[in-house]
Amino acid sequence: MRYTVILEKGREGGYVALCPALPGCVSQGLTRNEAMDNIREAAEVYLEALQEDDLPIPEETGREILDIEVA
Repeated sequence: MRYTVILEKGREGGYVALCPALPGCVSQGLTRNEAMDNIREAAEVYLEALQEDDLPIPEETGREILDIEVA
């Protein structure tokens, strides 16, 4: 499965990664790669928990990533 991840620089350094299609699935890391590895692991654990509880697995559909410019 593929999910969008939003990666932002942390306020005090490092990076924060979140997966909007999986509510509450957030992780962090000191580097981009570490944050991406951590969010991948968090998403895997999240999905495993859903499966164990016989809950539906979210599918990401209809998402667009766009940039806007404001004055």
